[in-house]
Amino acid sequence: MRQKIVAGNWKMNNNLNEGIKLTSEVVNMVQDELTNGVQVILGCPFIHLTSVQKLTNGTKVALSAQNVHQEEKGAYTGEVSATMLKSVPVQYVIIGHSERREYFEESNELLAKKVDILLKNELIPIFCCGESLAIREAGNHVEYVCNQLKESLYHLSTADFSKIVIAYEPIWAIGTGVTASAAQAQEMHLALRNFIAEKYGQEIADNTSILYGGSVKPANAQELFACPDVDGGLVGGASLKSRDFVDIAKSF
Repeated sequence: MRQKIVAGNWKMNNNLNEGIKLTSEVVNMVQDELTNGVQVILGCPFIHLTSVQKLTNGTKVALSAQNVHQEEKGAYTGEVSATMLKSVPVQYVIIGHSERREYFEESNELLAKKVDILLKNELIPIFCCGESLAIREAGNHVEYVCNQLKESLYHLSTADFSKIVIAYEPIWAIGTGVTASAAQAQEMHLALRNFIAEKYGQEIADNTSILYGGSVKPANAQELFACPDVDGGLVGGASLKSRDFVDIAKSF
């Protein structure tokens, strides 16, 4: 049985005190309410990691960073290494988010290096993939997204690939208020699982958690999570509201 996951991505939001307040609320709700074994993750900006780790340590809530540099250490002012993240410690790291790909021109080749440095440091990558509206309208979306997996992940051994969490982001449904229909989400998640099976076998594919990351809200989470190949969500805006975020985690 693959892990059900709801991961919040705060993006560039919350000052230190706001982050502490939000984390405390989420931790208390998750401890007190029934989330049915769902792994709840908070994906925070770097300034929050230490304080959030202290609040989540020993609880049902795990911690994720939002990015990592591909090198172990060095003269990379403003960057954060995998060894630094491990020392916090965090358990997960979001990489390849559509905003990183678009605004910082992160390539599939670069992301392959980030995957490698995370696995070397025993951190779990939450690997984001997805397509723009233009690519979807052209009908090339399945091929395009599968190629992201191929170029960034398919150099991995079976053992290493089995540690990856995939997050599918329909870019046209992020921050727009538009959500892919449950049928559209299921179609892509199934296509990705089948593509993984071709490379690594059905057992690995069946045990890979694939999250949906496009405007997940309490109002649509239950329908999305009912899809057989949707294993949870990478949640943006709704993760900034503790009640909404925990209600999403309770939607399975």
